[in-house]
Amino acid sequence: MVRLGVIGTMVWDTIHARDVPDRVVEEWGGIAYALAALAAALPDSWEVVPIIKVGRDLAERAARFLRSLPRLDAESGVRIVPDPNNRVELRYENAARRCERLTGGVPPWTWPELEPVVQRCDALYVNFISGFEMSLPTALALRRGYAGAIYADLHSLFLGVGAAGWRVPQKLPAWRDWLSCFDIVHVNEEELELLGRAWGDPLWLAADVAGSDLRLLVVTLGERGAAYVAAPLFGGDPLEWSAMRGRVEAAGPVRSGRVVVEGGGRTGDPTGCGDVWGATFFARLLAGDALETAMATANRMAARNVEYRGATGLDLFLRGQLARGEESA
Repeated sequence: MVRLGVIGTMVWDTIHARDVPDRVVEEWGGIAYALAALAAALPDSWEVVPIIKVGRDLAERAARFLRSLPRLDAESGVRIVPDPNNRVELRYENAARRCERLTGGVPPWTWPELEPVVQRCDALYVNFISGFEMSLPTALALRRGYAGAIYADLHSLFLGVGAAGWRVPQKLPAWRDWLSCFDIVHVNEEELELLGRAWGDPLWLAADVAGSDLRLLVVTLGERGAAYVAAPLFGGDPLEWSAMRGRVEAAGPVRSGRVVVEGGGRTGDPTGCGDVWGATFFARLLAGDALETAMATANRMAARNVEYRGATGLDLFLRGQLARGEESA
């Protein structure tokens, strides 16, 4: 099998539901959404290798979740640590805005820990769920030491930790160095705005950074779909990108576009939509889909995720094998 390494954090979510104010949902979140989406979107020839640290307090429960997903190696990259597992309280202000409170927290990965695991993977999906999965020096070492394609959702790198653990938006120091570590970078609209303030126009930033290190910048826009800025070298099979790494950028302009959500937005629980979008998008690129085709599929699966709560059974729901209302609570 071809192996996709997935670096992220398992989070136990307590969600004060936006659409049902009196309902509180406790479920696996964080990288669990991406793992479920990958199980639904990757071809059968791929195996998923979670590269995660799990607190001993939730280790048994995490193992049950991981074992529920098909074609997943729950042994090679999972490390049980004595620290308390990450837990997040989510309170929605509206469909797009929420407050997050982080407690607990497993330690970050170092390059000596990551190297023997990632070298057995053909591609990597990195999702900064907590923002503390790895330091910049570790990310730079990963870029130097790993030859395969790397997709990164930078989400929580833009969130600091304030009083009592509440997450607060922040600029990303050394952002150019961070962007240089990955082939594809995924941000949402607010995160792009934080990156682009020095330019005055975030799209000018996107056009400036797309090059030989960063092949593609994708921006999720909620109910409006997703946009992209692609470097001239973007394209082809991601498993062959390593042969072109370090080449001088090809002549020609960057290209950009937007793919809208078919059928408009959905009502429900938006938790995990960005994670489902990114995992589905990268999975379909690895499966051979064209850029905008992969984005359209990601839009569709993220919209479908709104109709489901939590990550347990989500892979079945995304594949149409589980009806709405059957989700775990």
